[in-house]
Amino acid sequence: MEILAIIIGFVVTGILSFVLRNRRLTEGLSLAVTAVGLVVSTLVAYRVSTSGTYEPFSFISVDSLGALVMLLVSVVAFFVALYAVPYFRKETDKKIIDDRHVRQYYALSAIFLAFVLSTAAVSNPVAAWIFLEATTLSTVFLISFYRRSSNVEAAWKYLIVNAVGLLLAFFGTLLYFTSVAHGGGVAGLVHWDTLAAHAKQLDPAVVRIAFIFALIGYGTKVGLAPMHTWKPGAYAKSPAPLGALFSGALLPVAFLILLRFKSITDVAVGPAFSQHLLIGFGVLSIVIAAFSIFATEKNKRLLAYSSIEHAGIMALGFGFGGIGVMAAVLHMIYHSLVKPALFFLTGNMLLRYHSTYIADVRGAMSILPSNSVLYFAALFAIVGFPPFGMFLTEFFILSSGVTTYTVVVAVALLAMSVAFIGFFRHANAMLFGEPPRGIEKTKTSPWLLVPSAALLGITLFITFYTPPFVQTLIHEAVGKI
Repeated sequence: MEILAIIIGFVVTGILSFVLRNRRLTEGLSLAVTAVGLVVSTLVAYRVSTSGTYEPFSFISVDSLGALVMLLVSVVAFFVALYAVPYFRKETDKKIIDDRHVRQYYALSAIFLAFVLSTAAVSNPVAAWIFLEATTLSTVFLISFYRRSSNVEAAWKYLIVNAVGLLLAFFGTLLYFTSVAHGGGVAGLVHWDTLAAHAKQLDPAVVRIAFIFALIGYGTKVGLAPMHTWKPGAYAKSPAPLGALFSGALLPVAFLILLRFKSITDVAVGPAFSQHLLIGFGVLSIVIAAFSIFATEKNKRLLAYSSIEHAGIMALGFGFGGIGVMAAVLHMIYHSLVKPALFFLTGNMLLRYHSTYIADVRGAMSILPSNSVLYFAALFAIVGFPPFGMFLTEFFILSSGVTTYTVVVAVALLAMSVAFIGFFRHANAMLFGEPPRGIEKTKTSPWLLVPSAALLGITLFITFYTPPFVQTLIHEAVGKI
């Protein structure tokens, strides 16, 4: 009941944000619904950790992995809402946007979050596909938020690439249903549990084809190469809060659906088939992202290619199996917390320098000292420097495959090194050096820094101490992947 209530709460908030003309009330609604969503998701996650799968209705089923993803989405959503208030006020003061744009953001982002949570909670694969498709429709207008021709172009590319990808995913989903019928059939709606229960009776040949379509389709939403082409434009042209939602909320939910199909496929045809595909797409994503990071000219595109790289690292972990699966789940958690912080800090740079080009951002350490210190810390976290948890997850992912897939690990490690060098090369250029003329040192509003600092603090905290109920969810989720 709580899950349905919070999903409806996001929908109502979205509708009211379209209607209300009072900006403070709209901002308050966004903060309130995300805060309540965080509390509800925490309670549901705790209940799942102690009592197993939570099924208040026949069409809602939250297992350990679903509860973990919902909790992650809710944490990100709350801090995005906290950051969006001062960020859009700054943009309004600078005459970049007006109140109509702000209402549009709050309305569509609330509806987006309702669809994201629904995707994670729903028990039917077709319903999950519908809700994931709806996330595309609810955010396409936010990519064209600033109404420039390049924004509209990025929005169209986002819409077309994701629509084609999810069409392939839908075909793959239907093939699983066909395989269920071939294996004896079931009455009524086919749920995730139904597919899992009949996995051994599924037609292996059909399942192999179905998983390929599912991997390509849902991999488009994840951002795995070569289906990643929408990400650089969408991340670069959307407002900073939306980029944070894409990387921190949409990516883990899309991976959740993909992993559900993987677990069914592994029972039907054996784990080797899905593992080899994930390893192939994973290493390709890392290689393409690494060289793109090195060559990119815009800081938001830098974050997009970083997300593609980390999606590839996660895919490698799930493909290698063993300790790599545990490390990949943890990597997903850390990435979903750190990457939004980087989007917030990059957004603060944009507010000051009025440019997303790396060449135009110089001397940030002297112009935005507090923001730059946090950016440097987030950079250390995202490239896998100790003491942040990504150092350990990347180490365990690569070590889990070094014996069986030595060449793959060597290629991935080389590409990750290129990405590391590229990221630091750009960061060094932005943070140090002589500031451009006319740009003077300024004090960044604490409200623009608190969300990033909090997310980095949470990341560092759970690196050393993971709450027991979260540990339970992680271990149970790993056992089902």
